[in-house]
Amino acid sequence: MAIKKWLVAGGLAASVAVAAVVVLGSGQSVAPQSTFVLLDGSQQTTADLKGKVTLVNFWATSCTTCVAEMPEVIATYDKFKDRGFETLAVAMSYDPPSYVVNFTETRKLPFKVAIDNTGAVAKAWGDVKLTPSTFIVNKRGEIVKSYVGAPDFAELHKLIERLLSEA
Repeated sequence: MAIKKWLVAGGLAASVAVAAVVVLGSGQSVAPQSTFVLLDGSQQTTADLKGKVTLVNFWATSCTTCVAEMPEVIATYDKFKDRGFETLAVAMSYDPPSYVVNFTETRKLPFKVAIDNTGAVAKAWGDVKLTPSTFIVNKRGEIVKSYVGAPDFAELHKLIERLLSEA
């Protein structure tokens, strides 16, 4: 029981520390350590994202805004993929896996798609409940911008350009 209390206290302290960095620091926080289970059964971790600018998009097939923005997410990926840009679409835990697979195949999504079966990834990334929620992660693994709802894609492209040009 004492260990459980210690873990809860440690988790709370870590959350407060991250919040302090976001509020007091540069406005950037380290992307949470997560394991993404991709549709092909392989896994990718947050650590695997380092060295690339990455768009992490939490979405659902039942979300009309998510479905509507997906062509622009694809176009963004296609525009920057050859320059060290990655996109990771994370389907919410309530989204039936068969729907996610069907959507991915019929829309020919060219980037990595993960299913967050347990909701642990959404919880780690700030307890994401609203879709679409999108995070832009720089080459150092820091979240530099987040959006709830569809982003302004022209602004997003300028940000990606700037992040890709950084060392």
